[in-house]
Amino acid sequence: MAYKPSQKTKKTVLGVGGLAILAALNAPAALGFAGEKYHAYKISRPAYKAKYGSWNRVDIPEEYRTNAIHAALLHTGKVLIVAGSGNEQKKFDKGSFDTVLWDPEKNTFKKIATPDDFFCSGHAQLPDGRMLVAGGTARYELLDGEVDRAGGGMRVKNENPDRPVHLPKGTRFRSPAGVEYVSRFDVDLPKAKRGFEITRDERGVVQPYKTKITASEARVFVEAAEKGPLSVTDSQAQYEIVGLAGDDAANTYGLSEKITLEKQDFQGIRAAYEFDPVAEKYVPVDPMDKARWYPTLVGLDDGRILAASGLDDVGVIDPGDNEIYDPKTKKWSPGPKRYFPTYPALFLTKGGKLFYSGSNAGYGPAEKGRVPGLWDLKTNNFQEVPGLTDPDQLETSASLLLPPAQDQKVMVLGGGGVGESEKSTERTAVVDLKKDNPVFEPGPDLPQGTRYLNSVIMPDDTVFTSNGSKDYRGRSASNILKAQVYDPKTNAFKEAASPAVGRNYHSEALLLPDGRVATFGSDPLFDDQQNTKLGHFEQRMEVFTPPALHRAGAGRPVLKGGPKTVAAGTDRVTFATDRPERVAKARLMRPSAVTHTTDVEQRSIDLDVTKKDGKVTFGIPEDRTLVPPGWYMLFVTDADGTPSKAKWVHVKR
Repeated sequence: MAYKPSQKTKKTVLGVGGLAILAALNAPAALGFAGEKYHAYKISRPAYKAKYGSWNRVDIPEEYRTNAIHAALLHTGKVLIVAGSGNEQKKFDKGSFDTVLWDPEKNTFKKIATPDDFFCSGHAQLPDGRMLVAGGTARYELLDGEVDRAGGGMRVKNENPDRPVHLPKGTRFRSPAGVEYVSRFDVDLPKAKRGFEITRDERGVVQPYKTKITASEARVFVEAAEKGPLSVTDSQAQYEIVGLAGDDAANTYGLSEKITLEKQDFQGIRAAYEFDPVAEKYVPVDPMDKARWYPTLVGLDDGRILAASGLDDVGVIDPGDNEIYDPKTKKWSPGPKRYFPTYPALFLTKGGKLFYSGSNAGYGPAEKGRVPGLWDLKTNNFQEVPGLTDPDQLETSASLLLPPAQDQKVMVLGGGGVGESEKSTERTAVVDLKKDNPVFEPGPDLPQGTRYLNSVIMPDDTVFTSNGSKDYRGRSASNILKAQVYDPKTNAFKEAASPAVGRNYHSEALLLPDGRVATFGSDPLFDDQQNTKLGHFEQRMEVFTPPALHRAGAGRPVLKGGPKTVAAGTDRVTFATDRPERVAKARLMRPSAVTHTTDVEQRSIDLDVTKKDGKVTFGIPEDRTLVPPGWYMLFVTDADGTPSKAKWVHVKR
């Protein structure tokens, strides 16, 4: 007897057949949908997370979403997210500047009053736990074709030794030919210096003293009062200041620099502040001597901070007039003179020298200041370090002092060509600075050429790297949705779970006190492969949970009690723990202050471990060039690499 399908079976067969036909007609879409579903299922499995880790999106209330340009971890456990005007000229023009304080443990947010535009400033951890923020934006750039009024620098002089001079924004300078230029910022000129000049006659006899006046000087950016090329000048002339008369007019005047219709770059500010993590507010300190935009601030072994590079108050890259901030006096003084491109990666090494990895971000000629080397601040000697392949692709590369810091090895990862270059490299390299004549050695390649890579030192001595893009600012939809973990012991990468959010220019990543990694920001030029849809700033945040935290079946090691301060001369600290036998390693980790792929703060120091009677004692190196003064996270890990939550310890020197 022949089988006769029921009506229900007919409908089922027709339904399956219809789906099959639809699948055949729309195979790519169907497969893509199925692939996405399967991928979401796969990465949610405990076994996958235990091998590769996982990502989670942070829920941010709308009023706290901002353009994360800078991120720094404070000793309160909160993260300072600084936008300033956030690369939005409309906000700059309104004077609307943002800072948000995020508590990752409670996932709460707070807006912080922001007194200046800290967009593209520099920052560093101070010994007392405050955060020094210096520089930022005085004026947004005008590109070629956008400039309709000639602009440039005007040096303003005051020859009056009896009183200072204040010239407000909008002051007019008139050339001998009657062409006028308008200042875009206030100018404050101190009194001229009065001294005495000693002269001798032809017989060598000392003549009566003559008074010598040395004019004070400041520089200000000016624009032509009238549009067009007639205001362009290459010659220097003396300019009268409109509105001054008599002695004031004679004593105060301008000297023009080159004034052109060429592209006008961003301009920096001199302002400096300390952010107080306890009061949660910015506190003004003495401004820098030089205006800076895109500077690097790096802590020295004595707790002072060096400010290097940056664009100045007329948009010209600093020629090497570095300066040093003393947190005791809250004042700046001249530092050793040396030129670097903007945001140079400078690392404090044993002995107090700074190592320049060659990594930088953004501005400066391709043929100048790009060679890595060891910089002795006392002698101002610079020892070049060779061996780096693709040396023309160090811009937007990542670099870090590999863990543990005692090994004195620095790694460089990826990077691209100068400016808006399409070049990017998968190169990594490692240099051992303990050698007399250090040379970079090749490391394992990244999966592909990568710019804007973020790299974070983990408590288990690995380095977590994520995101970036192959092309300049993610152009042509070139974001890289990958992450990997570098192990210095094996000199190899292993795959990690992939982020869901792409990040390139203006992105950051840092280690949290609970052992996870937070990622912020991204500022692509375009949002499509054809480069027709203008990009938008990425305000979503993602947090990576490493595999070890998913494997922690026996829980995490736990430290209890212990001191919050390590006084000068103290080299051992003791904490209680229920299972001291679980403690395999201990690391003292300096919190990050990161921007533009540059994080010269993070470092991880190996500690000696002694276990006895429910307690663990840690030996802290006394060398302050290895352990600069400041707040640190103390992590312990077990044999499987599972980290404890951090204990905050204040190391004083």
